Amino acid sequence: MLIAENLTKKYGDQIALNKLNLTIKEGEIFALLGQNGAGKTTTINLFLGFITPTEGELRINGISVIENAQETKKYVAYIPETVMLYPNLTGIENLKFFSSLAGFKYSTGELTYFLTKAGLQITAHEQNLGGYSKGMRQKVGIAIAIAKKAKVLLLDEPTSGLDPKASNEFSQILKELSADGTAILMATHDIFRAREVASHIGIMKQGNLVTIIEADKISENELEDLYLQTV
Repeated sequence: MLIAENLTKKYGDQIALNKLNLTIKEGEIFALLGQNGAGKTTTINLFLGFITPTEGELRINGISVIENAQETKKYVAYIPETVMLYPNLTGIENLKFFSSLAGFKYSTGELTYFLTKAGLQITAHEQNLGGYSKGMRQKVGIAIAIAKKAKVLLLDEPTSGLDPKASNEFSQILKELSADGTAILMATHDIFRAREVASHIGIMKQGNLVTIIEADKISENELEDLYLQTV
């Protein structure tokens, strides 16, 4: 579902990403770990088409992002560290608006179902986003991904700033989306959540993907030790 081949991004003489090779299949959750500047967000932005690679190729659902960026966006939902929604609209109004931008028209009952499936309590559906916590805004972002029928979910530091309960709820939602076949690429600093939710974990350093681990083959302490040795 997501493929990068020798993906490279340079800014002048500075290498932000160096010959990345990555494959993420349907239903897989791939977590990218690394310090700031390691290349995690650059990777996400390249798949989103926000920036153009210096070299290499990347495809979403078999389609080249470089040649058909608009086409690939139909399959993708993106949740950044801070989800940008309209604070003066309710949760259900935000969902209706953003799903309509993707060409979908849903009934109020369907919108309510998507928000509930994303874990947002029903009492918040008609409340303005201005009063939402970060975790609640992220759930609206997940509901938008569900409404868009996104095959790919790209996440940049999704658990940053969340309390443990909200972070755990978010992890459970990701597992449910994965079980439904969604391919998920997540850039994070959260070693614990990466180990808990991901099927594969990659550790990046200075633009290089140094190692890839199957999450169920390593303990949390072993992962932490490997991370510290790597970075």
